[in-house]
Amino acid sequence: MTPSDSPPRVDVRGPRFVAWVTTAVLVLVLLVATVSTTAAAVLIGAQAVVFAIGAAAGPAKGPYGRIYAAFIAPRNGPTTETEPVPPLRFAQALGFAFAGVSLLGFALGSSIVGAVFAGFALFAAFLNAAFGVCLGCQIYPLVARFRRTTPTPAPN
Repeated sequence: MTPSDSPPRVDVRGPRFVAWVTTAVLVLVLLVATVSTTAAAVLIGAQAVVFAIGAAAGPAKGPYGRIYAAFIAPRNGPTTETEPVPPLRFAQALGFAFAGVSLLGFALGSSIVGAVFAGFALFAAFLNAAFGVCLGCQIYPLVARFRRTTPTPAPN
């Protein structure tokens, strides 16, 4: 793999900021769910959109990543540590899956399912924000290895 073939990288402080904002939103979802599952569904739906953008376009292109780039990154010192983008995109896709199931739970009247899956997303976001442990990034190599070893069907 040549340097030009290596995956794009981002400053680790950006995804940590994104994780803190996500943590706050998910805590708000759980608090709001105690009084209104409709409002919780709207909030988790908005967060699902944020996750979807992050999964599709990468962490720097998502709404929270853009806020970081515009307002926080210019005040930080130079980048000292980076991380590859593909695992972060996968982590956002997992967040999207959790938020999607949570949204379905709230929308279909199962506040327990909504809260449990919002809680799963919250747990993952908080681990990344507070401790720098990205669960999706930890799972990504296993999924990537599986995708490489899965045989592709031969053309007819």
